[in-house]
Amino acid sequence: VAIGAGILGTGGGGDPYLESIQLRRELKKYGAQQLIDPKMVEEDALMAVVGMIGAPTAGIEKLQEGTELVRAVRLLEEHLDQKFDAIVIAEIGGANSMGPLIAGLQAGIPTVDGDGMGRAFPELQMSTFLFHGDVEVAPLAMVEAGKASVVIPTTIDALWSERLARNLATSMGATAGLAGVVLTGKQVRDYCVPYTMSLACNLGERVLQARAHGEDVSEVIASSLGGKVQLRGKIIDVFRRTTRGFARGNLTIEGFGDTASLLEIDFQNEFLIAKQDGEVVATVPDMICIVTEETGEPISTERLHYGTRVSVLVVPGAAGLKTPEALCVVGPQAFGYETEFKPLPGNLPDNGEVLGKGQPL
Repeated sequence: VAIGAGILGTGGGGDPYLESIQLRRELKKYGAQQLIDPKMVEEDALMAVVGMIGAPTAGIEKLQEGTELVRAVRLLEEHLDQKFDAIVIAEIGGANSMGPLIAGLQAGIPTVDGDGMGRAFPELQMSTFLFHGDVEVAPLAMVEAGKASVVIPTTIDALWSERLARNLATSMGATAGLAGVVLTGKQVRDYCVPYTMSLACNLGERVLQARAHGEDVSEVIASSLGGKVQLRGKIIDVFRRTTRGFARGNLTIEGFGDTASLLEIDFQNEFLIAKQDGEVVATVPDMICIVTEETGEPISTERLHYGTRVSVLVVPGAAGLKTPEALCVVGPQAFGYETEFKPLPGNLPDNGEVLGKGQPL
């Protein structure tokens, strides 16, 4: 899960190392966590979207308690005076793929095999659950590693919810656990990006097999997701800063040998736009993934370092991110770029055949 979700996170979602350790511990304590098929949930089931909010760079310095998400779920249940039937993953990327699994184990409720992004995005409103006008972010609950917690009962819209939650997360030490975007089972069925947890497991297993058999891991990852290896090279420059609750910056990669071109990538928690020798080769909502050149280990934005030998992969995003309504929120212009979105061929695979649909981990 850590490998696959790290790749799907396109640099964001947080480094999954600590969450992977905690998930192993929680699985030993509670047993297998049930993943439920998003296409088979009851229409009137009540669910909440769960994930950490804040700057991934802060997670390196600020250790979490490991109960922030389940506490946020319980706080939101208390506010609504209702119990949730399942937890929905906010984003499949990085640590935010495993946090909801941990919260589900701690709360004793299943987790849906799907999410609202099919990758990671930096802001709350960038979710497939919110593109249709019948779902709101609020009410939402936020909890920090200490005792502080807050419920936002209502807001003007999803963007306003993002602004409020981001400022609160910054005040809580730049990271906080969040539960919100209350959904019915029908809304989950209709709007989620399905089987992304299975896809992450599938992808991680393929990477491990490729390593064991001496295959070209970068090519295996790219072909597994319907993408391609855009460039192999070395990171020669990184500029990164944490501001307004985000890790923002850019990096430059110099290609090896005969492919000694320059690839420049901008990021805001996640990789947003890639230009090779000045020409745009990929933009959000398609996926720009950076992995170590030899092992295919995903590299998050907070782990970018000068001199690292990497492969840059470009992968098509989920189909639900490419509608006109979605592109207004997650397209390049939503991040301040004048570039028009030119989709890569195909879409992110929407099944998880290795684990099967709805089977426990």
